[in-house]
Parts: sequence; structure tokens; C-alpha cells
Amino acid sequence: MHIPPYHKKTSWQLIFVGFFFGSILSYIIFIYMYETMYEEILQENIELSNEVNELEQTNQTLLKDKEDLSEQTKQPLTVSRITVEIEDPESMRIDLLMQDQLQGLIHEEINHVIGEEVELVSRSDKLLIATIENKSFTLDGMSYQFAVKQIVFGPDLKIIVLPDSVS
Repeated sequence: MHIPPYHKKTSWQLIFVGFFFGSILSYIIFIYMYETMYEEILQENIELSNEVNELEQTNQTLLKDKEDLSEQTKQPLTVSRITVEIEDPESMRIDLLMQDQLQGLIHEEINHVIGEEVELVSRSDKLLIATIENKSFTLDGMSYQFAVKQIVFGPDLKIIVLPDSVS
């Protein structure tokens, strides 16, 4: 088989030279565009990291100032959030939706302790336990009762309950 000698014709030589210089020119343009894009991204990354560092320093300063103010005024801690967990919901066949609704009902029942001092709430823990255990929570025509397993006192009051009975 014979390959035609296109390399000897001037028209084909000009096409090959055009391909060669065109590929070199396009590679230079590609490198320039990539370098410009990379430079912009690097600059934006540096600006964002500087902003994050500045915000972290501001946050640390504000937290330190808050601690200093709380030490100066020595305000008692107050309950700011209540978390209710139902342990072992599978034993009473409580699905996730019902579990969330029951947690909401329990939360509504003890919502009055938000804003109270942690020390006062911890002293009245038996009242809090009795409030939960003596209340029957009705959902979808079924009544649920719970037994309090554990209470963790602090700014975030955490209550862990066990399903006691269903009627």
C-alpha cells in the first residue's frame, strides 16, 4: 500500500504549519485563561480565609467578654432549651412521626421551665418527673404514658423517657 506524498505539496505544508502554530497559540491561550482563573480563585480563597480568621477572633473576643460579664454579674444559669428523648420506642411500636409528635407533647407540658434558673428546676425535679409521669399523652386515639429514666440539668435541659404503657 502506498501513502501519497502530501508533505511535498505546498498547500498541505501550509495546512500542517497552520495546525502546528494554531495548536501552540491555543495552548498559550488555554494556559493564560487557566492561570487567570486560578489566580482569581486563589485570591478569593485568601480573602475568605482572612475573613474567617477575623470572624473567629471576633467570636473569641465576644465569648471572652461574655464570660467576663457573667463572672462580674454572677447571674445564675437559666434553662434555655429542652430536649426530650424517647428511649426504646420500638417496644411500643412508635414510629418516627409519632415519636416526634410525642416529644412535642411532652415538650409542651414542661415548656414552663424555659427561662427558670437551673438551680430552681433541679430542686423541683420530683415535680417535673411527676408532671411527665402522671400525664397521659393522647395521640391518634391512643394514650401513652411515660416513665422518666434520666434528667440532665443545665442550660440545655435533657430528659430521657421510657414508654410505660399504651391504652
